[in-house]
Amino acid sequence: MGIQERKEREKERRRQQIMVAAKRVFSEKGFNKATMEDIAQEAELSPGTLYLYFKNKEELYASLSLRILQYLLIRVEHVIDEKDAGPDQKLKSLMEAMYDVYEFDPLIIINMFHLQSSETLKNLSPELMDQIKDLSRKSLSLIATIFRDGVEQDLFIDRHAVALADTFWALFSGVVLWLTSKKIIDEQKDYLKQTLEIAFEIFGRGVKKS
Repeated sequence: MGIQERKEREKERRRQQIMVAAKRVFSEKGFNKATMEDIAQEAELSPGTLYLYFKNKEELYASLSLRILQYLLIRVEHVIDEKDAGPDQKLKSLMEAMYDVYEFDPLIIINMFHLQSSETLKNLSPELMDQIKDLSRKSLSLIATIFRDGVEQDLFIDRHAVALADTFWALFSGVVLWLTSKKIIDEQKDYLKQTLEIAFEIFGRGVKKS
């Protein structure tokens, strides 16, 4: 292994170390109360070291979302690649994939939904913003192809495929955020899976032609 390769590996290891620490701090304190100093202390690094990898707290927060967006894209690609599956079966598989995405990392996907509806996005570097946009766009585009195929095969109602994909995503994110807020009030109330199943069932009935 050459010197440059060792340096790159060490850089990536340190970056992951910071992100693991950030996830813990954001989980305990929330985004608004957490500071770069808190994260540096959790990572056992100097605050100056953090700024070598992330220009601010917002960028570190947003970087955590990339992992879940990458996993989302992988799961959606698997659904699209299902052989001998029609649009109706792919829609069912897509619904199952969404719960897998949530289970992959509940905290980060909740953070990602909050991120998408906040002013934080304005403080990100153009490079990070482009990554988030690219991953999001690819996933939604693939989801739209399921609805487009269903409309073309006269299985789904005749609506714009992108609008149907956006509605599907809004349903998913809305249920996750709402049930998460309810769980804060009463930790015993954890009905996310059951509620998602009901929401997707109703959506599935609505999108299919009778």
